[in-house]
Amino acid sequence: MTDPRRPNDTGDFIYDARQELAGMLQDGMRHPSTKPVLAWGALGAVAGAMLPVVSVGLGLAAGAGYKFYKRVRPD
Repeated sequence: MTDPRRPNDTGDFIYDARQELAGMLQDGMRHPSTKPVLAWGALGAVAGAMLPVVSVGLGLAAGAGYKFYKRVRPD
């Protein structure tokens, strides 16, 4: 089933993620996914700084990766 909010959704995660990332890189801060992904990356970095085993970099990657995944696959 095709989601009307995502007309370019092909069902292939790799292709959809590549298209989303290309759009983010091309449009920069004007792309609708850039700000939420950066915000979740910052929250992950803060959480990583507070946790004893997790580093800031791992928290940043986890937060940004989670939000990027949820932007590509919202359900």
